[in-house]
Parts: sequence; structure tokens; C-alpha cells
Amino acid sequence: MRRWKSHYPEDVSKSQLDLRGYTIGHMWCRNTLWIYRYWLMCTLLLCWPLPTTHAQGLLEFERDPIAYSETPSQTRVSQLQEQLDAKHTSLSYDIKRGYLPSLLSELELPVSSQLLVFSRTSAQRQISPQQPRAIYFNDDTYLGWVPSGDLIELLAMDAQQGAIFYTLPRHRQKQPQISRDGGQCLLCHASARTLRVPAPVARSVIVDRQGQSLFGAGSHTTDHRTAFKKRWGGWYVTGTHGTMRHRGNVVVRDYRTTETLNREAGANITNLSGHLRTSIFPSPHSDLVAIMVLDHQVRMHNLLTLANYETRLAIAYDQNLNKALDRPIGYQSPSTQRRIKAAAEKVLRYMLFSGEPRLPSPIQGTSKFAEQFAQRGPRDRHGRSLRDFNLKSRLFKYPCSYLVYSASFKQLPAPVRQYIAKRLRIILSGKDESKSFRHLSLDTRQAIQNILRETAPDLIGN
Repeated sequence: MRRWKSHYPEDVSKSQLDLRGYTIGHMWCRNTLWIYRYWLMCTLLLCWPLPTTHAQGLLEFERDPIAYSETPSQTRVSQLQEQLDAKHTSLSYDIKRGYLPSLLSELELPVSSQLLVFSRTSAQRQISPQQPRAIYFNDDTYLGWVPSGDLIELLAMDAQQGAIFYTLPRHRQKQPQISRDGGQCLLCHASARTLRVPAPVARSVIVDRQGQSLFGAGSHTTDHRTAFKKRWGGWYVTGTHGTMRHRGNVVVRDYRTTETLNREAGANITNLSGHLRTSIFPSPHSDLVAIMVLDHQVRMHNLLTLANYETRLAIAYDQNLNKALDRPIGYQSPSTQRRIKAAAEKVLRYMLFSGEPRLPSPIQGTSKFAEQFAQRGPRDRHGRSLRDFNLKSRLFKYPCSYLVYSASFKQLPAPVRQYIAKRLRIILSGKDESKSFRHLSLDTRQAIQNILRETAPDLIGN
């Protein structure tokens, strides 16, 4: 067998050669020109834009039974467009903020949910620390608005299809048309960061004074499990948080190093007037509690979509195989059972806030978000709600996701929903003492069980 060896000087490092595309695996090849040409061809093929698919090829959810792009959406946004088309409602145009105020009202997006993002992680390049993108959200819909942007961006959850993306032109229209995205949003919103399903995503990145992301300095997909010190790079954050420090409110002054990130300067900020002209936005806040709720919510939507897809795809596979093998119509193979179980357990761990780090200091926002969010209930006979905040040692007083009331949860396919319900009863009874749920005391488990028994009896039982 011929031995592979290098034709390059010994003083040229392997890392240098790797960057030039001269290595494959961990072996050196004589025919470097051929290898370079092969590498170049592969690079061009992988980077060439695909119209409605991810770079990895046809996404699994573009096939039956999901058929993501071909299936009409059923969301709060699509319902609004149907109302507009039928002239049952209209959108008013504001000289200062365009369609934004009217959209917030029609979609029931509270102004208090406003969050300001100054990292250029959106397709809208007008974003900067002086002109951040405003994000507004409720339990199933998200809206992004840049004061000088060309588009208003919308993301709404479809109970069966996951996140659906839309845009509305900024300019005044005789008949406003909210258009569904043709697939470009999936390049970021159906990636490894979202477990390859269409979903919202929250990121923390280090940025320079222009808002450009310095990805080499580290990038984190954030949720309620993320350490406080790694959160909110590229975001404005208003609120108090004691001795804890985050990455929000500040930029790197010298792009060559991240050591200049001054966390102290960004800590416990309650007023953003020294950073930007807040009057151009409906609210002067980018509330700390709101952003922590958002962190939880986007990942929960992600996992619910994953559980939905995994179950439907597994069942469809079994149906085809059952027909081919003359097995009973409803037969569920062991592989399908494992697939459903794996997706369900991810939902269970996350919805019960497994891995949430303890807060060493109390937190407090600056807007009315916390108050308004908690008021939306529902509540049990003792006045308790899954929306009640703790804000001293953890985010919620009763750590079970309020999205159990959402259509995305309620309309999960029967096999995965039944599995979640069964396991939830076991966990909340105290019989499951595994590491994933040790953060839940018996009293807390009992309280969550009683709240669900009265507010979601179809899930937990009476």
C-alpha cells in the first residue's frame, strides 16, 4: 500500500494548509491541484442559493405528510389577511410608524412586549445600535419592525406546520397584502439552531459599533437554560438584576478583541435615552422580564414543532410499511415508539424548566410587561397561574410552561400528546425522581398538578 506524504515544506503548519484546502481527513495527498479543484466545486455547490430548500437538500418536512410550503397556513396572521381581503377589517397607516400600531392592535401584540435588537442578524440591513429592530410578541405571534426598514416581518405559529413567515411592505398600500415567505427565512429558521424545523430563534452575539456580529467571538442560541452571563449580546435590556451580568447594552469598541466588552456599563440599565432616540418606538423599554419570557418561549415552540413533525413522519412511515408487510393498520413499530418517546421527553424536560440556572439576584423589568403577562391567566380556584412570576430565584413561580394552553400543544398528534400526559402525571406525582426533575420540590409538583387539573383537565385529568 502506498504511503501518503506531504510535498510541502516542514515549516508550513497543518492549520495553514487546512485553510488553503489542501487536506482531506488527516492525510496528505500528492495531487493537490485535484484536491483543490474538488474542494472548490463542493464549496460552490453548497453555497449556491436554493429557492425553497435548505442547503442540505430537500427538507424532510417539505415531503408528505407535512408538505410545509404547499400547505395553506392557519395562523393569527393568515386570519388577519383573510379579514382584510373580505374587507371585514382594515389597517390604518400612521405617518410616523406606518402600519405598526394597527398591526399590534389587530394581532393583539402588547406594546409592553417590545424588545430592541441592534445586532445585524436580520435580513434588514438598516439595523444598528442607533436604530435597533423592535420585536413584539404574544403566545403565538412575533413581529419585527425597523423604523427605516422596507418591510415589517411577521412570524406566526401554525398548530400543525410550525412557524410560518410573512412580510408586509412598509409603504402605504390601497389594499395591504401580507405575503407568506417563499423559503428564504428557512435558511436561518430551519437550521441546526432550530433542530431543522421551522421555528423562531433567539441569539446572543458580540457586535461592534456598527452592529456587525463578530461570530468568531462566540454565538449562543439562548433559552431559559442559558447562563445569564452569556445572554443578550446585541440586545438592549432594561431592568435590574443585582450582581448578575449579561452581554446586553454594549458593543465591542475594538473589533480585534472581545476583551473590550464592558459588561459593567451594560448592567442594571433602566433608561435607554443615552443609547438611542427612544421616541421613534412605541415604548422606551426593552424589558428584562419580557426577554426572559421570550427566551423560554422560542425554544418551547421549537420543541413542540419537532414533536409534531417527528410523530407524523414516524406514523406515515409505519403506515406505508404496514401496508407493504400486511401488518395491522394501526401497528406501531418499536422504532416509531422510540422516535415519539425521544421527542416527547425533550418537550417534558423543557416545559418543566429542567436545566434552568438559579438566579443569585432578584430581577425586575421596567415596563408593565410582567403585570400584563400574568393577568392573562387562566387561574385555579386559589388564584394560581402558570403565568405567575417568581423573579427572585427563577423565572416562574410554578415552573411549567404556559404554552400547554397553546394550539401548538393542544393539537399535538394523539400518540405524542398521550405520552406527554401520562409522563406528566407520573412526574408531578413525585414518582419520577430522576435528575431531570429534581429541581421540582414535592410542593411545587403538587401545585402545578392542581393548577393543570383545573385549567387543563384534558391534559392532567380530574
